[in-house]
Amino acid sequence: MSGAIDILILSNGPGELSTWVQPVVRELRQQLGDDRSQVRISVVLSPCTNASGQEVAIARRFPEVDRIQGADHFQRFLLTGKTQDNWDWRDRGVVIFLGGDQFFPIVIGKRLGYRIVIYAEWEARWQRWGDRFGVMNDQVLRQVSSRYAHKFAVVGDLMAEVGELGRSQGAGDRRQESGVRSQEAGFDVSAQPNVARSQEAGVKSSPLIGLLPGSKPMKLTLGVPLTLAIAEQLRQQRPDVRFVIPVAPTLNLETLARYANPQQNSLIERLGWASGKLVMPSEPNQLPTLQTDNGVAVDLWTEFPAYEVLAQCELCLTTLGANTAQLGALGVPMIILLPTQQLDIMKAWDGIPGLLVNLPGVGSALATLINWIAAQKPSLRAWPNIWAKREIVPELLGKLEPAAIAAKVLHYLDNPELLDHMRQELRQVRGNPGAAAKLVELVQAEIATYSDDRPSRRPKS
Repeated sequence: MSGAIDILILSNGPGELSTWVQPVVRELRQQLGDDRSQVRISVVLSPCTNASGQEVAIARRFPEVDRIQGADHFQRFLLTGKTQDNWDWRDRGVVIFLGGDQFFPIVIGKRLGYRIVIYAEWEARWQRWGDRFGVMNDQVLRQVSSRYAHKFAVVGDLMAEVGELGRSQGAGDRRQESGVRSQEAGFDVSAQPNVARSQEAGVKSSPLIGLLPGSKPMKLTLGVPLTLAIAEQLRQQRPDVRFVIPVAPTLNLETLARYANPQQNSLIERLGWASGKLVMPSEPNQLPTLQTDNGVAVDLWTEFPAYEVLAQCELCLTTLGANTAQLGALGVPMIILLPTQQLDIMKAWDGIPGLLVNLPGVGSALATLINWIAAQKPSLRAWPNIWAKREIVPELLGKLEPAAIAAKVLHYLDNPELLDHMRQELRQVRGNPGAAAKLVELVQAEIATYSDDRPSRRPKS
């Protein structure tokens, strides 16, 4: 590689950042080196309907990245090429598409005179103008025009990299080496936490259940009191069971606790579900907890990404989203919870439905109708089930009752062979790791097309 290179990654939502961008930037540094004077990595975010507003904070957790711009400034960058902080750009570079609209890297790459590498999960667009395309599987490849087939390579599923990331973190060693401190909770996660305490020789570890109620208000309103109520039901039958919530990086602990407070979440009393309060640790080697009125303590894990603690879970109770892909890639059994007790709060629709359900006055009624119609249509919603084209992890949709869900969890805990079977099926459908390495090899190939005797800002065909 001759000459300094700029790598510009275009992405959008929190799911893409954690499942696509993170493994790719790690692999970029492994293959291209950590000399920032030679290889500089920038991340520019575009608007996303699933964005939480904390995407920049998530990207800042990736030490491989040098510069980050949030979605609020994307339109100006797309139209004028100017960033909010007036970034400089090197003569040689590659634009990598990892989420958003595939039109964006074409426009930006052309303006900068950079090579364009697009990761295509389901469909590859703008085939004439992109330089290289890394696609998820042969099915995407079959849709490609033969005229541009030479630009394409099957790299695999980037979401499968999550399992590799989880294994690379190690079980405890990474915490002790990192010395990272949680700013939200004020405790040292480099110490041995209570959810990850070492197993004494010959002593069977208590089962750990992960609770993933979501990260956005509409999901947390139902998800937090529902999962706390399930935890209370489980503890009555199995006093040895432990619980942990991997707190989304977009939430602080006080905000999460508000959804467990009946004075701030009226659904708790209306539905008779569990409430809880935030309890901060009294010792540095403990985690903060959500403590229910019946004395069940749910640990709050704030280190991100939470692969280390998720990998220890016997089973997770989760809502829909990128978390189902992460759990699937880690091979962690899960039950998907889709409560319909309050249909009008589910307003996370894209396109015209999304505009309708957020209209003042009539939006809630329309949201109730649209969500009811969607609930009647049988479909696979969780990523592992979509990958497998069948239900391999249970999707529970309806007016869910904590006691019934707890009974289902207990059935799995009492029959570990069922959990083993689910783990095996998850491993089979998640794909093999290596997609990030193959995608970066495409980037390397585009960098190699630069030469000292040819202008870098050449017209593209």
